[in-house]
Amino acid sequence: RVLSSSHHLRSSRSLILPASRGFHSSSPTRSDALSQHVNEAHNNSALPFDFTDENYEEAKRIMAKYPPQYKQSASIPLLDLAQRQVGGWLPISAMDKVAKILGIPPMSVYEVASFYTMFNRTKVGKFHVQVCCTTPCMIRGAYDVLSACEKHLGVETGHMTKDEMFTLSEVECLGACVNAPMMQINDDFYEDLTPETAVAVLDKLRKGEQPKIGPQIPNRRAADGPMGKTTLLEEPSGPYCRPL
Repeated sequence: RVLSSSHHLRSSRSLILPASRGFHSSSPTRSDALSQHVNEAHNNSALPFDFTDENYEEAKRIMAKYPPQYKQSASIPLLDLAQRQVGGWLPISAMDKVAKILGIPPMSVYEVASFYTMFNRTKVGKFHVQVCCTTPCMIRGAYDVLSACEKHLGVETGHMTKDEMFTLSEVECLGACVNAPMMQINDDFYEDLTPETAVAVLDKLRKGEQPKIGPQIPNRRAADGPMGKTTLLEEPSGPYCRPL
């Protein structure tokens, strides 16, 4: 007896057991933690924001790089300038000030600030600890580093410590894959981490000390391999595209 193809297919399906698989859900990054602005006592349009005199001069230098009809192109560097002045995050009043300076609708600035994860629309601590957990870092132990940071700081990923000293975030690739696992704290990279060396970096920052930036293993310079530098041992002969 020949079974019809549809009957055979139904019978085959009945023999297939559903596969069980666990999924890891990443915490939202600080920039898109909120899909829309929510007024808070420390973050609402009624609170004034203005650039310092020094930063106003810097803003003028930035805008001078762009033709007048393309002033909007200065949105990213001006938002970065504002975020640094505030202390690592962007209140809505700072975004409104950038829009006013550029002569564009505030929504145009909100779109930029909510798209790029470099902009933090919620308050962060003095040290923003961003642990990379993309594939190269993940297979080199990034989640062990992240767990050690959580345990040491006493907060879950995506939260700030009570003393507002640290904010801990899980982020995607930071471009230092050859030094995995790594984390970025404010503007600095700390690479080739273990849970122990990551905690040591945090401890030094809490004490007001400056940890060694870059690889946290002995005798490694930047991204050199285990044998050290093996090529490009002489000064480049030129021509140069820019001053070295």
